[in-house]
Amino acid sequence: MESFRGAPTEALVRVGADAAVVRAEGDRSGRHLLIEGQISPGGRTRVQVNRQVLRRSRDLLGALRVTVFSPDDLTMVKGGPAERRRYVDEVLVACHPRWDALRGDVERILRQRGTLLKQAAGRLTPEVALTLDVWDEKLAVAGEALATARETLVARLQPTVARAYAEVAGADDRTTGVTLSYWSSWRREAGGSGLAGALEAARADDLRRGVNTVGPHRDDLVVTLDQLPSRTHASQGEQRSLALALRLGSHLVVTEEAGESPVLLLDDVFSELDPDRSAALLAHLPAGQALLTTAGPLPSGVEPAVTLAVRAGVVGRLDPAGGAPGPRA
Repeated sequence: MESFRGAPTEALVRVGADAAVVRAEGDRSGRHLLIEGQISPGGRTRVQVNRQVLRRSRDLLGALRVTVFSPDDLTMVKGGPAERRRYVDEVLVACHPRWDALRGDVERILRQRGTLLKQAAGRLTPEVALTLDVWDEKLAVAGEALATARETLVARLQPTVARAYAEVAGADDRTTGVTLSYWSSWRREAGGSGLAGALEAARADDLRRGVNTVGPHRDDLVVTLDQLPSRTHASQGEQRSLALALRLGSHLVVTEEAGESPVLLLDDVFSELDPDRSAALLAHLPAGQALLTTAGPLPSGVEPAVTLAVRAGVVGRLDPAGGAPGPRA
C-alpha cells in the first residue's frame, strides 16, 4: 500500500499522528468488500479485506483493481526509463499478481549482486568469481523471464494505446500514430546468448565500476509518435495525451485479462488537457466506475452521479446552491 504519487509513507500521515487509516466499501460481483489500510510513519503498513489481514500487498489486487491517472504521469513520457519500466511492471502485476513475485526476485538478486560487486572492490578472487557465478545464473533466469513478460505485454498494449491516443488527441489519417516497443540493450548486443552471455561479457566492467551494468533494470519502453521519439519530439499537449493514452490503454488490457473493469481514478486530469481533449476524453471514457477529481469547475458534458466537495477538511455532497457540503452520505 503506497501513494500513487510516490510520496514517502511519512507524508501520508498527519503531522503529530501515530498512524493514518483509510477505509473503503465496495461491491464486487455481489460480494460486499470492506478494505482497510493502516499506515504508520516508518513502520509497516497493514491492510485488511473484510477484517482479514493480508499477508502480501499484492493480495489486495484479488479484491480491488484500480487504474490511476494523475498529472505526474507526464513523467512516463518526458522522464527517464525508470518511470516507463515502473508503468509496464504495474500493468503486469495488475493483470496477474504473480508477476509481483518475479519482479521482487529480480530486484533482490540485483541488490545481492550489487553488494558483492561493491565489496569486491574490483578484485576477482576465486571466492568472488564463484559467488558471481551463482548470482549470474539466478539473474539470467529471472531477468529473462521478466523481460519476456514485459515484451509480450508491450506488444499487447500497442493497439489499445494507439487507439486511445487517436480518440483523445483526435489524430487524423495523416498521422502514423503511436508505437510502443520494448528496448533491451543486452538482447541486442549479446550475440544471441541472452542475459547469461551479456553478464559474462560485462563482468570485468561490472567489477571495475561496482554496479550491475546489464539486465532488465536497464531496459526501456520506447514510445514514438509519427515515428519520432515522443520524449524529445512531441509537443507538451501531445505528451499529455500520450500519458493519458498509456493509462487508458492499460486499463482496457487489464479489463480484458481480469474479466472486469478496474475502478478508474482520474486525478485532476482536466488541468492537463485543453477543452477539445477534455471533451474527447469524456466521450471515450471506458465502461465501469470512474472517479474524477478537480480543483476547478467541471467541463461541459460531465454528468456525475454523485458530486463531493472538500472544504475546510470536511467531505460531503456538494450543495447545488454552492454552499458548504453537508454530511457525507
